[in-house]
Amino acid sequence: MLYVRFLGGTGEEPPAYPGLLGLLHGITPVVQALPPAAALADVRGALRYFGRDAVRLAGLVRVRALALHGADCAIGVAANPLLARMAADLNGAGVAEVPDTPEAVAAFLGDRPARALHGVGAATARALCSYGLDTAGRIAAAPPATLQRILGATTARRVHALARGVDPTPVTPSAPPRTASAELSFGRDELDASVRRRALLTLADDLGHRLRGEGRTARALTLTVRYADRSATTRSKTLPEPTAHTPALAGMAYALHDALGLQRARVRAAPLRAEELADASFTTRQLSLDPADERRRRAEAAADRARRRFGPLAVGYAGQLGRAAGRGPG
Repeated sequence: MLYVRFLGGTGEEPPAYPGLLGLLHGITPVVQALPPAAALADVRGALRYFGRDAVRLAGLVRVRALALHGADCAIGVAANPLLARMAADLNGAGVAEVPDTPEAVAAFLGDRPARALHGVGAATARALCSYGLDTAGRIAAAPPATLQRILGATTARRVHALARGVDPTPVTPSAPPRTASAELSFGRDELDASVRRRALLTLADDLGHRLRGEGRTARALTLTVRYADRSATTRSKTLPEPTAHTPALAGMAYALHDALGLQRARVRAAPLRAEELADASFTTRQLSLDPADERRRRAEAAADRARRRFGPLAVGYAGQLGRAAGRGPG
């Protein structure tokens, strides 16, 4: 199993990403795109054909990515997606392997913080750490009954398995879904959460207007927060239903932002990306008995007509923070 993360991006899909996925498809047909700049590849069927083990095959991928696309990458090699992803996250560019033995897996995971386990969110990690279970090794050694009292039965079973390096998730061949994004950079490091929320409303309105104009809906949203020290945090969440309705997009953007608990973080920019775009004519919408919802949608359609006729600044929400500059579906 290879987890390949292409480097040099800024939280957005790099222009060479389709070509890089094509490179992986030239090695194995079992490739799962993980936008904006990563992919999983099951190479078990390719080892004999290429006459290489997985580590040497990963080195071949890296050399070809550099030679053909000028893009370096971090590659994790392991028995399952969890370990491969964590191996790739350890270093910058290069190939890192987790050998497929119980001893090697336990040694690799032992001192890793709970939050480093992909699939363990911030809230779950905080709950575990409050009981002293702050590393994967300690979680793996904890009695299952203890984890169940802290997390509940279902979450406890999943987290205990992850802490032992067990991840049955298969690689599902897929093409990168179409996306649309918008970004607003602040003129200075922004500390005020209310200003950031106004920016998110601006971005959500920009995305919603563009999606409605193209007859598309989004199934998920991804928020990337870039900080003054050039680090970034990215969070994604699936919408309750496919939509291009600005209040629904803005509400999800607010939820993603608030869940980060940024407090006094110095924020430089906050790109918002609509994902899993689909033709609006083939998506369904849950009917609402609230007459106010229907009035909002009619007002939204009227505002869209005004924008098309008089320009993008003709109509907008009162709380917006300027206008977003973004790019269309990719």
